[in-house]
Amino acid sequence: MTVKVLPVGEIGTNCYFITDTDGFAAILDPGAQADKIIRAVEQNGWSPKIILLTHGHFDHIGAVEELKNRYHIPVYIHQDDAEMLRSPEKNGGIALMDRPVTASYDKTFADGSEIPMGNILFRVIHTPGHTKGSVCYQAENWIFSGDTLFNGGIGRTDLYGGSYPQLSESLKKLAALEGDFRVCPGHGPETSLEQERRQNPYLGKMNYDDLF
Repeated sequence: MTVKVLPVGEIGTNCYFITDTDGFAAILDPGAQADKIIRAVEQNGWSPKIILLTHGHFDHIGAVEELKNRYHIPVYIHQDDAEMLRSPEKNGGIALMDRPVTASYDKTFADGSEIPMGNILFRVIHTPGHTKGSVCYQAENWIFSGDTLFNGGIGRTDLYGGSYPQLSESLKKLAALEGDFRVCPGHGPETSLEQERRQNPYLGKMNYDDLF
């Protein structure tokens, strides 16, 4: 399994390409700039098979339709965020960018679902808080955390479907996973689960008050 990241859009959303040994690819969170994503796919000779969404915000779905139509591949999203794809008011496109952003989906899932792609198996970890249907995808020793968990931080909870109490519980759920994982967030640099247990006051062994 190989992972490549391509920042896209005005706020630098991380679009990930997760490929297996046969070159089959999952495209995760294609937030914008479909032409840039297509160029990366073709330059690397990947064969896209699925689009995975960590949640329904505009900056994670902006290139979905063009990629879906070009490669004729299904789009997956948690059942609780499906409503956001067709609603620019709910997905933040109107409020934050003053323009409508919409997408369609093909399949929904719930916590614990398993999604096969080539010889890779993605396991869904439902982590509500940033949105109602925010998820992390775990595959091998990788976690794709969307806007739930960042390097040294967490996602905001003041938009539609956000809830800090829910996010706090979701972070506890991630912290309790056994072992260590490479963590690929929706924005910013890669981290690891063990590093976040140590350094992140919202996830780890120290309290927020310890910083002050």
